[in-house]
Amino acid sequence: METRKIYIKNTLSGKKEEFKPLVEGKVGMYVCGPTVYGEPHLGHARSAVTFDIVFRYLKFLGYKVRYVRNITDVGHLEDELNGQGEDKIAKKARLEQLEPMEVAQHYTNLYREMMARLNILPPSIEPTASGHIVEQIDMIEKILANGFAYESDGSVYLDVAKYAEKYQYGKLSGRVLEDLLHGSRALEGQEQKKHPADFALWKKAEAGHIMQWRSPWGMGFPGWHIECSAMSIKYLGLPFDIHGGGMDLKFPHHEAEIAQSHAAFDCAPVRYWMHNNMMTLDGQKMAKSKGNFISLSQMFSGDHPLLEKSYNPVTIRFLVLQAHYGSTIDFSNKALQSAEVASGKLLKGLKLIDDLTADEVVNTETDLSAQILSTCERCYEKMDDDFNTPETIAALFELLRLAQILKHNKGTISKEALSTLQATYRGFLTDVLGIIDESSSQDELLPEVMEILMEVRKQAREQKQFAFSDHIRDRLAAIGIQVKDEKEKATYEFDRN
Repeated sequence: METRKIYIKNTLSGKKEEFKPLVEGKVGMYVCGPTVYGEPHLGHARSAVTFDIVFRYLKFLGYKVRYVRNITDVGHLEDELNGQGEDKIAKKARLEQLEPMEVAQHYTNLYREMMARLNILPPSIEPTASGHIVEQIDMIEKILANGFAYESDGSVYLDVAKYAEKYQYGKLSGRVLEDLLHGSRALEGQEQKKHPADFALWKKAEAGHIMQWRSPWGMGFPGWHIECSAMSIKYLGLPFDIHGGGMDLKFPHHEAEIAQSHAAFDCAPVRYWMHNNMMTLDGQKMAKSKGNFISLSQMFSGDHPLLEKSYNPVTIRFLVLQAHYGSTIDFSNKALQSAEVASGKLLKGLKLIDDLTADEVVNTETDLSAQILSTCERCYEKMDDDFNTPETIAALFELLRLAQILKHNKGTISKEALSTLQATYRGFLTDVLGIIDESSSQDELLPEVMEILMEVRKQAREQKQFAFSDHIRDRLAAIGIQVKDEKEKATYEFDRN
């Protein structure tokens, strides 16, 4: 493993700090994933790409990373700040006349599909909130036993004022406790709380509520905040190295996670907090709840009034990487088109650099070699500096410029410099930044996809599901792929006519 000093802007301290994992060579990272009640949009892409880069770079350096990104499929209420309103997934299920888990599964599948198209690596573990009810109840019982929570008419709340007698509440978000205790507006259901700032660990399920579980306090469902605490601790231990998420989650969600960990285990949950900034539209956060979002499927199809054309996943990914994760990105077609051109230039540069040779080396200590080696090192330095992707991209463009000088026989290069140039350019562009030629990647995957389909058809035929088997064959025929059921196995060929 390559030993380098990495610096991370820790939201908790507000400063860049040298990253030192708890266990040498290993990293535990938890990132808040989506609430699956609607189509993934550009805002989801911002967070997912940000932490995909962290995951990729740490792995690139040789760290063994356990990356946990959750799926919220229960407990996320419409009024996030006050923990009031209808469950977002339950509401969608009611409107669509579906089972809540049907809604959650559909949008989970869609989210994974869109993330794959953006070349975002799947996490090591992807737990669901509904699959960890036992762990959440156990943690709530610990908080109650320690005196930092109270039960009220079947619901359980964390007592923020009691908590603040021992711990600081608001240190991540900078919120002032006195303002929180006295500044919240009166809402229906708030009479159950001792203080307006108290937040739900467990909510009583009212009559007709369709998502509920049995608990020591009656039928109900978990609060949104306890879910991430329980899942992160289960898979990463306490404390763990990195917790990531959008800047909008600092309060109340991440502040609540810190409080829950202290209240249950007398321990801070996380050593390094990282928050990506927002994708905005006319200066406003892009979000489903605001109705000002563009879904990723709309981006790929161009089917949205604000889009001048369709944009491929590489362009979307590159747009995100052109800004540091801590700064905002305001949507515009101009920015997207610039990203499309820039990513295309870097991808074309791959072949140019791969084709360079050092057969005619005149001087192994040329200035050009030194420039190339220095610029290669700069790629590492910029990523070491709080994962600075725009500066890393600038270094790749400089490497491409130097390679073009070589291509036109205007300089010579040492074999060491050439080897470093080729490995660094490809490594950072494809492995670290995840920028790949989408068309070639799809072509390479096609044989594997076809083998999967052939296996599905085989199993269907063995189970006498002939209609399903024929359906697959007919759909493939419609796009020019002819399937033949031979005696030993099914084969396929492309219809070139």
